[in-house]
Amino acid sequence: MARLFAIRPNTALCLTALTLAALSFPGLASAQRGTGAEWRVYGGDAGHTRYSSLDQIDSSNASQLEVAWRWSSRNQGPNPLAASQTTPIYVNGMLYATAGTRRNVVAIDPATGETIWTYRIDEGKRLDGAPRVNSGRGVSYWTDNNGDNRIYVVTPGYQLVALNAATGHAITGFGDGGVVDLQKNLRTREGVAPAGSIGASSPVAVIGDVLVVGAALHIGLRPPSKVNIPGDIRGYDARTGELLWTFHTIPEPGEFGNDTWLDSSWSYTGNTGAWAQISWDAELGYVYLPTEAATGDYYGGHRPGNNLFSTSILTLDARTGKRVWHFQTIHHDIWDWDNTNAPILADVNIDGRPRRIVAQLTKQGFVFVLDRVTGEPIWPIEERPVPKGDAPGEWYSPTQPFPTKPAPFERQGFSEDDLLDFTPEIFTRAKEIASQYRWGPLYSPPSLQNASDSTRGTITLPSALGGANWEGGALDPETGYLYVPSVTAPSFLSLVPGGRSSDMNYIAGGGRGQIAPGVPIVKPPWGRITAIDLTTGDHAWMVPNGDTPPYVAERLKLPAENIPNTGRASRAGLLVTRTLLFAGEGTNGSGNFWVLNKKTGERIARLDVPSGTQSGLPMTYLHNGKQYVVFSTTGAGEPAEIVAFALRR
Repeated sequence: MARLFAIRPNTALCLTALTLAALSFPGLASAQRGTGAEWRVYGGDAGHTRYSSLDQIDSSNASQLEVAWRWSSRNQGPNPLAASQTTPIYVNGMLYATAGTRRNVVAIDPATGETIWTYRIDEGKRLDGAPRVNSGRGVSYWTDNNGDNRIYVVTPGYQLVALNAATGHAITGFGDGGVVDLQKNLRTREGVAPAGSIGASSPVAVIGDVLVVGAALHIGLRPPSKVNIPGDIRGYDARTGELLWTFHTIPEPGEFGNDTWLDSSWSYTGNTGAWAQISWDAELGYVYLPTEAATGDYYGGHRPGNNLFSTSILTLDARTGKRVWHFQTIHHDIWDWDNTNAPILADVNIDGRPRRIVAQLTKQGFVFVLDRVTGEPIWPIEERPVPKGDAPGEWYSPTQPFPTKPAPFERQGFSEDDLLDFTPEIFTRAKEIASQYRWGPLYSPPSLQNASDSTRGTITLPSALGGANWEGGALDPETGYLYVPSVTAPSFLSLVPGGRSSDMNYIAGGGRGQIAPGVPIVKPPWGRITAIDLTTGDHAWMVPNGDTPPYVAERLKLPAENIPNTGRASRAGLLVTRTLLFAGEGTNGSGNFWVLNKKTGERIARLDVPSGTQSGLPMTYLHNGKQYVVFSTTGAGEPAEIVAFALRR
């Protein structure tokens, strides 16, 4: 039976609508409670908790895990050594993943690693210049619960393909022979063609019979123009591929939020897409989208105003595409601190009260925790004054939102206290590097590379890459613990004139600072895992991600025993089960895969990754009575692999 919730006036729903939602999206009401034997969604469940109730692998036997099988991406495209970020899904006794820079789809036997079928599309020139030519992060699954089972993938050339899950054959009744051209029905800008400009690398969200598709464009550090394609959100019919609705992330005149784009900047500005994973609540019928910044990343003088719906959590009705609520995490983003990971949905008792929450991890080190029905903050979020810059023509928001709980999971802002100080000499060198730049509290804005005060730009902490990033976190719905992987590293944000390369007044310049190659100027840990108890909003523990790289002592000319555990400057890929927390060191980590006590962060076991570092996020499933833990790896000079660990039986 559908329940009626109190919702703000602009999001009011009648009982009839809620009843329709329950009827339209059956069978997934518990989507935010993790997975069991299967892993049907990229993030484990529709809420992307990355939690599984499986417990065959526990603290007593985790050290006995061994490689069960390895699947190689060799011969899966023109660039066999390309890294892979795919996370397989496991449905009806089969694994499905993407592979190679053509983003082939493969079905893999979950017990042996044998290839069952492969789908390949040759996009020809369409692939040239596409913004996300990579393996993608995976595929999506849909069923009508009556024998029609499908796999969907978004190709690098921005086409949506529907495949028969059993055979890998294209579904001829979907789009044109199984393919929907996502470059069609787009808002365009004069002089900007969709081909080579827009794409996507994350799986589509499948909520009932609707496929929700995001968008990604070229990185906006040095855009050739202030004019670009908007990253609108679209919903398609899962059976036919028919376009059902479009939501304008840069609102047109008459649409809500248009007045936040001053001087008609809505008419030419682009980006503001949702390139990260999309979460959904099937019982409510809502999709939750993390959006990126508008064109360009560090200079917003051509787009004055707060710029809705850039860098926001955007909640839409999946049937209609209508806005339910939104929360902008940064007004007028000029730091490239876009929202890069799936909002995490869960049902948690907070301060003794059951709450249906959405938690958004951010690059700047915040967790925004909101009621996922209404968008109201669980704990107060305060608008606080932030510094104003002096870049010519820039528009600055006077305030930004600051959550009062949880506390930031990363150091924020930059001062001398952040400088590396293993020895007085190292501290002096770090201070000399930092003195060439401006610095200050969080949201200190980018500045000119050759400013009037002779500085070369602005140091920000966390960096423009985060903090948190696309890896996202994991949430244990049984305990309310949220596990967050992050990196502690500065960015050196500078602005230079657009000149001949861009019609923008300013674009990103250069800037960097290291004590030695690979050694940042800030104190460690450089990579960390933080556990946050969402029942109270308090931090539970923090541990470094991995161990100090061997080269640090050598390059600093210090005894290794004089260096604390710095961790790796890499975000861990996390998986939490009923018994354990699994943590691969991530794309910039070493060949270690850690098994941790999820209550304390204490290390239980270390597994050797046979083919290099872990580049995809781990998942788990139960097949023929055996639990497997699987993830993608990338080795130096070797094709990417998918590796499965299990207990010997």
